[in-house]
Amino acid sequence: MYCPVCGGSCIEDAPSLLTEAPRIFTPCPDCMGLTFDKRAPPPDLAPAEPCPSCGKRFIDEVFAHIYRIMNEEGDLSGTEPLAAAGTPLIHPGYALQQPPYLPVRSLVLLSRAITKKSADRLVAEVPEVRGVVQTGDGVPGITDPDRDSAGRTHTLLAGCDVRADIFSTRAGPVVIYKQQSTIHIEFSRGHDPKIRALDGAIRQKNPKTLVDACSGAGTLGIAAAAAGVPHVICNDAWYAAAFWTACNIVVNRDTLAIDAVRILRRYDDLRQRPVAGEPLLVAEAAGARQVEVYHGDLRMLAPLLQRRADLAVLDLFEKSETGKVKEMATMWTKVVGGEVFIP
Repeated sequence: MYCPVCGGSCIEDAPSLLTEAPRIFTPCPDCMGLTFDKRAPPPDLAPAEPCPSCGKRFIDEVFAHIYRIMNEEGDLSGTEPLAAAGTPLIHPGYALQQPPYLPVRSLVLLSRAITKKSADRLVAEVPEVRGVVQTGDGVPGITDPDRDSAGRTHTLLAGCDVRADIFSTRAGPVVIYKQQSTIHIEFSRGHDPKIRALDGAIRQKNPKTLVDACSGAGTLGIAAAAAGVPHVICNDAWYAAAFWTACNIVVNRDTLAIDAVRILRRYDDLRQRPVAGEPLLVAEAAGARQVEVYHGDLRMLAPLLQRRADLAVLDLFEKSETGKVKEMATMWTKVVGGEVFIP
């Protein structure tokens, strides 16, 4: 699938990625990696060469190479610990039993300290680096849904920051792609409490139509379709979430028994209205499952559903604000009906 960020072939169908995944980060018999203390500066050694047999390098050695370039460019003084270089996000992300040996273009670096010059060097000189993102305050996404806001993003400085996470569901694994500078981190740890809770709600309620009203990149809506819900409606007011939900339906179409997917809005078009009010249809899919994706405010989506939803998932970021959560759930029940599930 065409990547909307770099134009390359970053996005693979789920079956292809899942076939490769078990071996991606496993060392070959010739791999030899050095482990460094993340709480101290790395030793002053020349960057390690990739394994001559498989081309992978141990993650600590890759990070030492990253640290060295950031030190040379003045982003780090050389006294900071190795961990100060940033946060590594592997592609694809899934629970590992041991630290990874990284192949080419398998790492997205998130760093507050990084600058553009260093980022360009990392992508050019560190073969494992896929993309470099300069982080800011807060989490990417909507800052206040009640105001006309452009939302918040981090800054992609170099390369491509599109990567995937693999999540386990009752029906098998699903692959969730996202642009990491525009969507919050949602890394798989081998089991996902939200997916397990949703599975329980689906078994209990047996819905014919489920609405994932704050879909993020589509994890719960896709898990619901994989669990057998015949009709799933996904929605998010954040442009990147709506687009990547649509993309991930394409990626997982075999798992979902979907025959055809139509994506109706381009990423760049959605970016022009980052925080939506009136819902726009972004994508629709048909087959054994019917799936629709909207970009809009869930409060404006509710009247459009005409009481068609048996179960609604309200995975609000503001779950700590119990008053707002209760208000949304009450509104939904009154306007749409059905059951409300808060994971």
